[in-house]
Amino acid sequence: MAALKQMTKLTGTLKALTSTNGYRPQVAKTFYTYVNEPAMPIPDREPCWVKSSEEAIERAGLSSDQLVFVQGAAATPVELLRGLTEYGVRSDVRNVRLCHMHLEGAAPFAKKENAKHFRSVSFFIGGNVRPAVNEGHADAIPIFLHEIPKMFNRDLMKPDIALIHVTPPDSKGYCSLGTSVDCVRAALIKSKKVVAQVNKNMPRTFGDALIHKSHIDFAVQHDGPLPAHPVKAPSDKEERIGKYIAENLVVDGATLQLGIGSIPDAVLAQLKNHKNLGIHSEMFSDGVVDLVNNGCITNNEKSIHRGRIVGSFCVGSQKLYDFMDNNPFIEMLVVDYVNDPRIIAKQPKMTCINSCIEVDLTGQICSDSIGTRMYSGFGGQVDFLTGAAMSEDGLGQPIVALNSTTADGKTSKISPVLKLGAGVVTSRALVRYVVTEHGIASLFGKTLKQRAHALINVAHPDHREALEKAAFERLKAMPEP
Repeated sequence: MAALKQMTKLTGTLKALTSTNGYRPQVAKTFYTYVNEPAMPIPDREPCWVKSSEEAIERAGLSSDQLVFVQGAAATPVELLRGLTEYGVRSDVRNVRLCHMHLEGAAPFAKKENAKHFRSVSFFIGGNVRPAVNEGHADAIPIFLHEIPKMFNRDLMKPDIALIHVTPPDSKGYCSLGTSVDCVRAALIKSKKVVAQVNKNMPRTFGDALIHKSHIDFAVQHDGPLPAHPVKAPSDKEERIGKYIAENLVVDGATLQLGIGSIPDAVLAQLKNHKNLGIHSEMFSDGVVDLVNNGCITNNEKSIHRGRIVGSFCVGSQKLYDFMDNNPFIEMLVVDYVNDPRIIAKQPKMTCINSCIEVDLTGQICSDSIGTRMYSGFGGQVDFLTGAAMSEDGLGQPIVALNSTTADGKTSKISPVLKLGAGVVTSRALVRYVVTEHGIASLFGKTLKQRAHALINVAHPDHREALEKAAFERLKAMPEP
């Protein structure tokens, strides 16, 4: 009897844990005839085609206090967001939350006058909602990119409506999520209603991008250009950073990850003489196209997904979108796989190149904020730097690169301490290389004094004396090699 009581008590405890933290005990594997897998057709079910975005939103049942998921990056359904905002304001909905990764294009829902109707919640803050976040009528969730799908898988977020952007269905009824797969599948699986903007200009991509039209509740045809970023020539500083990295830290046969920004693009521009490079990156941009066409990127030495570029989302020019369209050389996969450090670690010579806002003299990296003012988010930086650091072949290269000063040259981006309120995205224990236009600071295995010395040597010469004084005040000794 005592044993039975103890077992009953344990069962109750497990139930309580399950209900509070979202974990569930493992159950025996069972084969189901139907699961909510977006690539599996639902028999005898078709989307309802409507004439306008406003009608699609109305038919989906938008009302106060709902949660709406929005696909992001180049696949941002700009037309659906316009319809959502206009219908929501006209209907006077209140406290509708929009969760999303970074969005492109206009964000009318984030205007201050619409704050009573909508509240943006970003997993990664884009420029179009950044003012709203810092003014207090939008919000953000600090989270590693590979963990975003868990928000949906564990029912921490259960969208009432998902807004997605897809290609027209093919002859078998399959649409493609195109340029942005990332966390979309996890979100739409959990959404009560799915509304799709169908666009003939969306590139058809493969991998995890394919979903069957039977999973779409309401569809509206709206053909228009995708949000695009024109390719900018790198500055002289960025070009020097690109050369340092390409000539010293990227070897033939390396698998590359490149974060957001002009510096990763500058690195790509310097790799034209490299051979058998591979791409395993949450995102990629136009520079990849030229390296593929030049035969530099072959993916032939990758350990998994050999012969394929692996990505999860992208933003670029029309040149990039044309390259992606119907191209089996590219696999767009879910971000909890692409950014899983254990998967990243399997790639040979995994070389991760990310930028940041600020680094202190001990190697702490801030990438998401300028002091207390939020700027972006964690993104995939920690995912990939961790994966490269724990690479199975021991040849991983975790790299952080930045200009040594702000644009006006008055402020050093290598600082004695991070600004008050700035977030530490990457810890000093994880940072291996910091690169500026003045050289490469190798930090792995270095003491605090040695780190300060290495970082001061790649700071702008105009700021080195002040940094040495600050280092002495902080460390109570002069930096040493």
